[in-house]
Amino acid sequence: ITRIPLDNYYEDLTHLPFEEREAVNYDHPSAFEWELVREQVSTLLDGDPIEMPTYDFEIHNRTDATTRVEPTDVILVEGIFALYDDAVREACDLRLYVETDADVRILRRIERDVIERGRDLEGVIEQYLSTVKPMHERYVEPTRKHADLIVPEGANGVAVTVLEQRIRAAVAGTAAGDGTDAVVEEPLADRVAVDNDP
Repeated sequence: ITRIPLDNYYEDLTHLPFEEREAVNYDHPSAFEWELVREQVSTLLDGDPIEMPTYDFEIHNRTDATTRVEPTDVILVEGIFALYDDAVREACDLRLYVETDADVRILRRIERDVIERGRDLEGVIEQYLSTVKPMHERYVEPTRKHADLIVPEGANGVAVTVLEQRIRAAVAGTAAGDGTDAVVEEPLADRVAVDNDP
């Protein structure tokens, strides 16, 4: 599986000082460089490798480093805005929306931003209430209507099995929903961890 985390595609804000980059609303779709996302997804689908940008959350900007990403049979575009852009969405054979309760989203955000990224709790809560939650309600949640499969909070075994069968069918070249199930040698639900990061 080739993973394309949309977090790596935040706009390059090198031209802004740190204080201004810190104030950017990264939970708005305009924070992403969509043209680059489209271009690189298309390149991967054409069977060619890409140089994916690398984003550093501590400096609120991309780094100079890139990661070479090789195409595979399965390309996973992941992130809260994965279903937002029309062209990116249309390039996908299967569209998945992971639905997570707001309480769980804030707790995960606190854990990630305070513990992993060293931010202060008050700032994380203020950001959640002022931008994260409103942007989720305005831009992220409405994208669920574009999903082929909505996975409820956590690694729902049935949903993961359906997802696995769709992926295996797509890789094998069979039409999903044609009445034939892909052979599942090892259940994906036993090996997968669903990341519902807000």
